[in-house]
Amino acid sequence: MGEPVDHTDELAGEPVFWRTAEASKPSEPPILWVHGVPSSSDDWLPFLQQAGGIAPDLPGFGRTTKRGSHAFDMPYYCDWLDAFLDHIEVDRVRLCVHDWGGLALAWAQRNPERVDRIVVINAVPLLPGYKWHRLARIWRTPIVGEIAMGLTNRVTMKLLSREANATKGPLPEEQIKSTMEHFDQGTQRAILRLYRSAPPEVLAAAGLDLGNLAGPSLVLWGEQDPYIPARFADHYAEALGNAEAERIEGAGHWAWLDKPEIVGRVCDFLDGSA
Repeated sequence: MGEPVDHTDELAGEPVFWRTAEASKPSEPPILWVHGVPSSSDDWLPFLQQAGGIAPDLPGFGRTTKRGSHAFDMPYYCDWLDAFLDHIEVDRVRLCVHDWGGLALAWAQRNPERVDRIVVINAVPLLPGYKWHRLARIWRTPIVGEIAMGLTNRVTMKLLSREANATKGPLPEEQIKSTMEHFDQGTQRAILRLYRSAPPEVLAAAGLDLGNLAGPSLVLWGEQDPYIPARFADHYAEALGNAEAERIEGAGHWAWLDKPEIVGRVCDFLDGSA
């Protein structure tokens, strides 16, 4: 089991941070772990420890660039993933995404030959029929979203996260601490731009070619997710084609926090052993 190693560098003259770990069962291609909002590569530490791979902080989050001139929309992140993988000299990946990390599925559709296997965990639906949840609607509203961001601190984050998972109470203290450590104005700006760039019709259009991703895929979904209904697990599996969907009772949006055994399920599938 390899311990994650931190990497700090510059990409196009701007800071970039990522973690890598050696796989306990070395195999190719490496796993690319893509986090969501409002977190960072910290989410993937237990996965990296078990299966290895590469976990970047996306622009606007964690320790990677938060320069205000960026669009922080899906096309921007797809271009950034191209540049990042070129920078670390990785051509082909196995892919795991969570929440807004699902934007990497838009990148994958542009590069289907570069993706081997896929795991989708409670990801933003690049599918028809999704309507943004209450908090997202606040963020998508000009002025109101800025006020909400300005009022966010560790106390309000705890209050907001009480419904995030199935386990009673807010998210674990370590998760709250990790999120708030990097929740500066740059991250707040990135979140607002990302959500405002993605009305439902844009999300649906972004997933039109999911069926071109021919490799095996697994869709895991915490059924008690308050943000994205569990029916989208089935919709993702249908859209991907070569996929199976598993709904997880007693788990919420960060499903592995409620059900730690999910880490092993994900890693086994990506290794091809399950």
